[in-house]
Amino acid sequence: MEKKVRNQDINPCIEQSDASRKCLDVNNYDKSKCSAHFKTYKDCRKYWHNVMVDRRRNGVKPEMPSAAERLEMLAAIGGKPY
Repeated sequence: MEKKVRNQDINPCIEQSDASRKCLDVNNYDKSKCSAHFKTYKDCRKYWHNVMVDRRRNGVKPEMPSAAERLEMLAAIGGKPY
């Protein structure tokens, strides 16, 4: 399971997940101090979930774009929307 979560091609929000965990570590697990990181992670997951649903709906395989393809998609829209 750990490999799947850490795989860039499967999980597009590793960076945001790591930032949330680091924030919790630094702030002695005081969740109130990390709400911005949690929101960014949640927005990231929501964004890529919607991309995956659209690709599934349109018959595009694989449903989750590869890490390289995601970078191209983000560059085309001018950066991360989350």
